[in-house]
Amino acid sequence: MQTSFTDEQLRDPDMAVSNQILRTCVHCGFCTATCPTYQLLGDELDSPRGRIYLIKQMLEEGRAADAQTVKHVDRCLSCLSCMSTCPSGVHYMHLVDHARAWIEQTYKRPFSDRTLRTFLAWLLPKPRLFAVAMFGAKFAKPIRRLVPGKLGKMIALAPAKVYGPTDLDRAQVIPAKGARKMRVAMLTGCAQKALAPQINEATVRLLTRHGAEVVIADGIGCCGALTHHMGKTDASHAAAAANIRAWAAQMDGEGLDAIVINASGCGTTVKDYGHMFREDAALAADAARVAAITRDISEVMSDLGLSPTGKAPRLRVAYHAACSLQHGQQIKTAPKDLLKAAGFEVVEPAESHLCCGSAGTYNLLQPELADQLKARKVAHLEAKAPQVIAAGNIGCITQIGSGTRVPVVHTVELLDWATGGEKPESLALHSF
Repeated sequence: MQTSFTDEQLRDPDMAVSNQILRTCVHCGFCTATCPTYQLLGDELDSPRGRIYLIKQMLEEGRAADAQTVKHVDRCLSCLSCMSTCPSGVHYMHLVDHARAWIEQTYKRPFSDRTLRTFLAWLLPKPRLFAVAMFGAKFAKPIRRLVPGKLGKMIALAPAKVYGPTDLDRAQVIPAKGARKMRVAMLTGCAQKALAPQINEATVRLLTRHGAEVVIADGIGCCGALTHHMGKTDASHAAAAANIRAWAAQMDGEGLDAIVINASGCGTTVKDYGHMFREDAALAADAARVAAITRDISEVMSDLGLSPTGKAPRLRVAYHAACSLQHGQQIKTAPKDLLKAAGFEVVEPAESHLCCGSAGTYNLLQPELADQLKARKVAHLEAKAPQVIAAGNIGCITQIGSGTRVPVVHTVELLDWATGGEKPESLALHSF
């Protein structure tokens, strides 16, 4: 694609990167075949190619975002399926992130939308406050149909159970069981701590049982993904910088073999810290070091090797591939291979490349489209007649779980159970 940025524009590092990305696009349209919103709406402007044209025009002209551009960029899930499909290697993620930051700087949203986004950006990265909000939403569920708009949809997504603080909320070092094979730091996350702290607990048990010493570093918090994809760069970079400093201190101390992420949406962002801080003289080197050793839990367990005990029954497990894992990190087979090695029968739904509609805050900000994608995803999963659905991202687990009676668990909970751990809490009422 031909571009016409001025030399002055290209002195902006973000603009220079976007120019390179735009020049890579050859208009082929392969991306339209795998874009969830294009599949739903059939509008070229709701495909990656269409959004690329809108973003190009906005950035080249150096003008404030207009309502049309905002509408179609907001509808993008950042599922990154287009990046898996693109034969030219267009790095759409960095382009749309730049566009969102530009929109945040130049466009004044309607009051209600602006207020909701500000509230979510403030609340979601704070697990204790988020838990309080979920507790209130739980009691509002009986009247959710009377609550209009997006607020009613948010109440509908509230979990049945709300958790308080756990022991893993504090900085500590958890020793390996037996000989230490690896020393890893673990991101405990933000929303996940309030929605499903048992995922972190299962992750620690699984890692230590297989010879990994687990560090919960002092000072870690939200990875910054939620605010980053809302275009709120200052907030996202502040959160990321705190993590970088905390992990760099561990790397400079006793050292780390890996930084383990069990929420794939977070993993995609942490692995991108090197790009996010490339122009930051103080943090660029440490950000690159952190990104280089960040790994999804499935990658780490593939290296450690799984030791199943036969404790868990051979359940039929439908594996949902989170977009941030299969497209953002290009991890496609490791989770399925681990589940099979653990003794489960693994089945995959049709359209496994398409998003479930969670996508960070997407199901809160674009509930109508998110509901359509959820229904489509649940139908394909249930068509496989699974006893359990497994996924590697808390957003997907919450989204899919709100649309089916089939229990939805994190992959790591099944692996923990199969190697001597506890039966997943969400399976407690089931006889298997």
